[in-house]
Amino acid sequence: MSDPRINERIRVPEVRLVGPNGEQVGIVRVEDALRLAAEADLDLVEVAPTAKPPVCKLMDFGKYKYEAAVKARESRKNQVNTVLKEVRFRLKIDKHDYETKTGHAKKFLSQGDKVKAIIQFRGREQQRPELGIKLLQQFAEDVAELGTVESQPRQDGRNMVMVVGPLRTKADARADQRKNSAESHRERQGGGSRRDQAAREAKERAAQKAASDSAPVRNSVGDAFPEQLKAMAARTQENASAAPAETKQAPKTPAPAAPRPAAAAPAAKPASSATPASAPKPAATPKPQSSAAPAATPKPRSAAKPAAPSSAPKPAAKPMPAPPKPAAPRGGAPKPGPRA
Repeated sequence: MSDPRINERIRVPEVRLVGPNGEQVGIVRVEDALRLAAEADLDLVEVAPTAKPPVCKLMDFGKYKYEAAVKARESRKNQVNTVLKEVRFRLKIDKHDYETKTGHAKKFLSQGDKVKAIIQFRGREQQRPELGIKLLQQFAEDVAELGTVESQPRQDGRNMVMVVGPLRTKADARADQRKNSAESHRERQGGGSRRDQAAREAKERAAQKAASDSAPVRNSVGDAFPEQLKAMAARTQENASAAPAETKQAPKTPAPAAPRPAAAAPAAKPASSATPASAPKPAATPKPQSSAAPAATPKPRSAAKPAAPSSAPKPAAKPMPAPPKPAAPRGGAPKPGPRA
């Protein structure tokens, strides 16, 4: 496509002028149109050269070329050729194979392509064309949500053919596909996958539910008590408030100063310690020095201990009588004297 004529390249005496905002100016001389374009710092572009007189518009020619290129690019992007897909059946096809091939046909139709269903006859199967027509009709009913029959079943040699066209164009299918991909891309950039978003929403709902369940419990704990407990609690509170008032009214009597028990308390310690020392040990004890050993080591005196226990004389230990020495052995029979 050649570029339109602009400014001085327009070689006609009169043009139908259109303003920059699309307003109709009318039929004017080309010289006046060029003067208006120069005053508005725009270009005079011939947009409809075949009209009588030609239609010209005041616009920015650079911007016009850019917009035209964008439109051409978009048209090429949306311009797609419909592809004819083939799905082959046998007259005695199994149920699972039939469902698989029907699924493929639905996928092709959803993408905007046509589907050509072919039934292959072998041997004596050519004598039963009604079975092939019945199978193709069943196939058309199964894909009726996505396509319509464009060509009725017809015999083509040993095969029977039927063409099913999509309900939506391929351009619409491509547009929906781009839209879905753009949404998935935004989800990945913004907040992760749909599973993560669903998990966060479920967690927020659980937190809100827990907060709503716990709020009434805090406010209604006192309401759950019976009336008797409430009355008893009120009486207890009144008694507690009255007791401090009575104690404040009672006169304060100075308590006598009690002597400090610090001096009397240590006096009992030496007495208890002196009791075993005053009692003499029995004489049968073989070691008299061991009883005097604890008395010989006096305890360190403190400032509060009295000196009475330490000044009392301790009884001396009685000396043990020495064991008697063994007597001389008594003589037995008298020794014989010398003979006279």
